[in-house]
Amino acid sequence: MRILLTTLNSKFIHSNLALRYLYSVAGRYRDQMEIDEYTINHTDDYIFTELMRKDSKLYCFSCYIWNIERTLYLAQTLKQAKPNVKILLGGPEVSYEGEEFLFQNPYVDYVIQGEGEGAFSAFLKQYFATMPDYDSVWGLLYRSGAIVRKNKPCPPLKFESVPNPYELLPAEEDKILYYESSRGCPFNCAYCLSCIERQVRALPLERVKEDLKYFIYKRVKQVKFVDRTFNFDARRSLEIMKYLIEKDNGITNYHLELCGELMTEEHFALLSQARPGLFQFEIGVQSTHPSTLNAINRRGNFDKIAETVRRIQAIGGIHLHLDLIAGLPLEDYNLFRHSFNDVYGLQPDALQVGFLKLLKGTPLREDARLYGYVYRQKAPYEVITNSYISADGLVRIKMIAEMVDLYYNRGGFEKTLEEALVYCGNAFDFYEELALWYYAKGHNRKSHRKEDLYRILRVFLRRWGQEGAEDPFDELLEADLEKAMNPEAVKRFHKEGWGLKG
Repeated sequence: MRILLTTLNSKFIHSNLALRYLYSVAGRYRDQMEIDEYTINHTDDYIFTELMRKDSKLYCFSCYIWNIERTLYLAQTLKQAKPNVKILLGGPEVSYEGEEFLFQNPYVDYVIQGEGEGAFSAFLKQYFATMPDYDSVWGLLYRSGAIVRKNKPCPPLKFESVPNPYELLPAEEDKILYYESSRGCPFNCAYCLSCIERQVRALPLERVKEDLKYFIYKRVKQVKFVDRTFNFDARRSLEIMKYLIEKDNGITNYHLELCGELMTEEHFALLSQARPGLFQFEIGVQSTHPSTLNAINRRGNFDKIAETVRRIQAIGGIHLHLDLIAGLPLEDYNLFRHSFNDVYGLQPDALQVGFLKLLKGTPLREDARLYGYVYRQKAPYEVITNSYISADGLVRIKMIAEMVDLYYNRGGFEKTLEEALVYCGNAFDFYEELALWYYAKGHNRKSHRKEDLYRILRVFLRRWGQEGAEDPFDELLEADLEKAMNPEAVKRFHKEGWGLKG
C-alpha cells in the first residue's frame, strides 16, 4: 500500500466525504490506497503511532479549520521520522495558501488547492509516471528541488462526472453519512467560502435518486446533505423530498440545510405526508438585524423565516435547528440580544449560537479592517472583537451559549425554563444571569451528569424565591426530571437527594 488518505474529524461519529471522493476517482490506483480516519480527540502520540505503522509512501491529509494545526504538526513529525515519504495536503484550509506556505513548511511536498477530484486524479498519473510532469496538474502547489511552483487553478468539474463514492466504499453504521447533491450556493454571504463560487452545480435528479437508493437499502441511521442551500431550486428539492418520502424505510433520517424564505406551499403540503423523524432541517438565521445582513450580503426576511418555522412546527415530526452568529458587522451586544430573543421566541428544537470566523479566502476577511476586526491568527480564526462588540461581550455570549447548550438544546428542562423566563422577562437576560452565576460558582470547571444539572439549576432559581415561601420551581423541576430520565435514574436521584455534591 503506497498511498494513505487520512484526516482528523471533529468527532468520531463524523466521516470525511472528501477522502471518499478522492478514493472514487483514483481509478486503477485504488488497489494501492487506503483510507484511515482519526479524530481531534485522539492524542498526537496515538495518531503518530498509527501513521508510522503504515507502509505508505505518500500521506494525503484533508485539512480544515478544526484540524490544520494538528495536521501540520503530525505531518512534520512524520517527515522527521520517515524523511523519504511524501506529504500532500488538500482541503479548504490550504486552498488559499501561496508559495510561501511551502517555504514555511518544508516538510510538505504537495498541496492541492480548490476542488480536489480532478486535480487528484491528474496528480496520481504524474506521481506514478516514470518522468512526472507536475506542471501539467492544475490546482497543484509543489516544490521542485529548491523551487516552489504554483500551477493555475483547476476549473470546476462537471459535478455529474464525479462518481458516487458509496458505490466503492461500505457505509459505516456507527457514523453520520454525508451526501452532496449540489455544489456551490446561490447566495453570497461574505463570511462563507461558498460565496467564492457564484454558481450552483447540481447532480441530475435521476443520479441523485440512484445514489440515495444505497442509503435506503442499507437502512443507515442518518444521511446529512452537505448542500449549502438544499431548496435553492423549489422543483428539484420537492422532487427529492417526494422520493425520500415514497421510499422511506422507516429508519433513515435526512438532515437538510434550508433557506427559510424559499419554502413554498408545495413544500409544506408534501412535508405533511412525511413520517415523523424522516427529516430534520437546519435554517441559518445568523442575525435579525437588517443592516448586519446587508453588510454580509445575506438576504434575510425574518418574518418569512418565522412563518416557515411555525408552519414546520405545525406539521410536527421534523427536528428544527436554527443558527445565529455572534460577531457579525454592525451588530453590537444589545442588537445580538435582540436577534437571540427573536430566534429563541420561535422555540426551535435546537438553537446553535456560533461565533464568526474569518476564513481564508472570504470577502469578510479581506474587509476585516473596515469593521475593526481582531481575530485569532491560528485556525479557526475566530473573532476576538470588532468595532461594534467588545472582547468581553463576545466572551459573555460564549458563556451564554454554553448555558443554552446545557439547558435548552440538551432538553429535559422545558417546564422549568418556560416559567423561569416569565420571572426574568426574556430569554437572553435569563441565560445571561444564569451564565454569570454558573461561572462565579465554578460550575464551568468540570463536566456534570444530567441529574446534577437539575440540582445546579434549582440552587440558581431559589435565589428568586421569598424566604419561608414554597419554591415555585421545585414542582416544575420534578416534573421535568421525571419526564426526561428513566425510572431507575429518577429513583437513584431521589435516593441521593437534591443536594449537590462536590
